[in-house]
Amino acid sequence: MNMLFRHGEFNNLSFAFPNGNSHYNFPNLFSASYVEGYSEGGNKTFNIMCHHMHFKFTEVEKVMPSDTFYFTILRNPITQMESLFTYNKASEPFRNAKSLEDFLKNSSAFYHANARDSYVAKNLLTFDLGFDPNGLGTRKNLKLTWQTIDTIFDLVLITEYFDESLILLKEALCWSYEDILSFPLNKRSNTTKKALSLEAQDKVKSWNNLDWQIYVYFNNSFWKLVEKFGWERMQREVNKLRMKRDEMAKICLQGEVDPKQLQDKSLMPFQSGLARILGYNLKPGLPTTFELLCKRLVTPELQYGSLLHDNQEGKQTPS
Repeated sequence: MNMLFRHGEFNNLSFAFPNGNSHYNFPNLFSASYVEGYSEGGNKTFNIMCHHMHFKFTEVEKVMPSDTFYFTILRNPITQMESLFTYNKASEPFRNAKSLEDFLKNSSAFYHANARDSYVAKNLLTFDLGFDPNGLGTRKNLKLTWQTIDTIFDLVLITEYFDESLILLKEALCWSYEDILSFPLNKRSNTTKKALSLEAQDKVKSWNNLDWQIYVYFNNSFWKLVEKFGWERMQREVNKLRMKRDEMAKICLQGEVDPKQLQDKSLMPFQSGLARILGYNLKPGLPTTFELLCKRLVTPELQYGSLLHDNQEGKQTPS
């Protein structure tokens, strides 16, 4: 998201911002009416749509141009489930569970499909992509899901292979290494992470069976794309990206810190649940040529979104 924000800002592109929120009325299914400034039959053009949504393609395509490039990213459902439990401990499905293992052992007591925030606790990938998280895991249903995602999305990235994913994205969009530069954002402190036993991991796979099957399918598809791209070429490009990232980190960063140690409180990441989200302190006296880029690279999603929204509003306001 930070990369898309920067690309839009530095290239004077327009964003399809959520109407009065940081997301498109999530967890409701996306509607074109949730986009600020959209009107049916209007002539307003949007270049980038990247805020969190409960995806519905027929509504998104009302807003975006016909030649829009669609891409998404999937995360391993095992680590995602551990993260979701930590971030959303106060939500109804997790509130009374002593631990994630307790939730998985007694899911029928904690999970109620019709609860408003039930989406955080079962098949979130499936839900986010617009499918029924409580649907059947039959071969036909899974095949239909894979085919639909394959048809809509031009590229499906994998979180666990983020750098390789960025190289494929760079290739598809004809971007530069500067476009795909990034530092890890919304990163939890290790003190709030918990390793899951093999038994718990198996239970996550079973509980989130739809997510697991989607992840396995697109993980396989991803490596076929890498093979087509070229293994040696991929390694060279990944090494170059990491070198550029290290160079930029030396220029920009004093270090990654606990939120209490942040010197610039305007760069405070949103804190949620039991998680402690780390931030960055920038080096003082940054060279003028790098000052803006360094700051943008570490600006959290909410602050950056608000800044871009205000800038876009200002451009649209008659002088």
